[in-house]
Amino acid sequence: MPLTPPFGHLAHAALIYGGALVSGLAAHRIGFPLPWMLGAMVFAAGVRLADRPVAIPVQTRQIGQVLVAASVGLSFTPDAVAAMGSMLGAMLASAALTVGIGFAVAAALMRLARVDVITAVLSSIPMGPVESAVLAQTHGVAPGPVVFAQTLRITALVIVIPPTIVALDGTVRDPVAVLARTEWNLHGAALLALAGIGGALVARRLGIANPFFVGAIGGAALAAALSLPITAFPYPVLVLAQVFLGIWLGAVFDRDLLRRARGFVPAAVVSSLLLTVLCAGMGLGLAGLTGQPGPVMVLATAPGSVTEMALTAKILQEGLALVTAFHLVRIFVIIPNAGRIIGLTARLVGRRGD
Repeated sequence: MPLTPPFGHLAHAALIYGGALVSGLAAHRIGFPLPWMLGAMVFAAGVRLADRPVAIPVQTRQIGQVLVAASVGLSFTPDAVAAMGSMLGAMLASAALTVGIGFAVAAALMRLARVDVITAVLSSIPMGPVESAVLAQTHGVAPGPVVFAQTLRITALVIVIPPTIVALDGTVRDPVAVLARTEWNLHGAALLALAGIGGALVARRLGIANPFFVGAIGGAALAAALSLPITAFPYPVLVLAQVFLGIWLGAVFDRDLLRRARGFVPAAVVSSLLLTVLCAGMGLGLAGLTGQPGPVMVLATAPGSVTEMALTAKILQEGLALVTAFHLVRIFVIIPNAGRIIGLTARLVGRRGD
């Protein structure tokens, strides 16, 4: 089947966005947290698994990241940043432990899927699908299973953690209403958008990993710290951002990817769940050591999906800046050093094989 739209691109995009919105509305009626993202993700995945195209401009993912990241950056007030200073050690320890947990999960994946150590490590240490695919090609292993495992991890986190945390919290009656109640005005929202876009462009220019999220948070956080007259976006803007990101996540699951990774799929599912459970256990342990709420620390130590974990913290109205800071520290520890980690692993395996 062709993977390009059989009709006009505008008509195709309208159908994709329309279907994603209808699916998001259904998830909203059911009462899911982040319904527009989950609904859009399920719809896009269904379209791709039916071997039909999801031809959406790549810029929509970047726009979604900037919008959500700028919203998160609002929480970085001077008081919040000062309160997080004492947690820097815990953030660095969490990042290092996440790498260690990734190696433990990789060992399990090697046994379950009978794959080589490089494939297993690239599939298990939290990093982006694109970054892991590039490293797989660099080290001469097939990128397909690695991309599948990384994407499955992100998807599993989005599907499992936000609904579970919100359900266990028990105080949030309407997750959508919590996000929709935010006060805003046109000038403040426009200034927030400019701060987020400016930060994203600077981060991209500097070659920072994940610039459209990290940079946008930085720009918005700087504006908040300087007490500029920024406000939140109106809720429909967050809905749009969730739909953009949900479609991107779901569109990754095409038939060819699943076909290539068929024998790898069950093991990848088990390893993704194992990684999630072990990191949640680490979060609960850190909660006991630091005195922070357990749900906040589980969100903070989740192995990826910073956008979704930050939105969930926003729904809980607790620990948003802390959750985001934990994820950003992990990103800056793992992503820039991913090549070194895999290179060292390859050298150690090579020596052992000699």
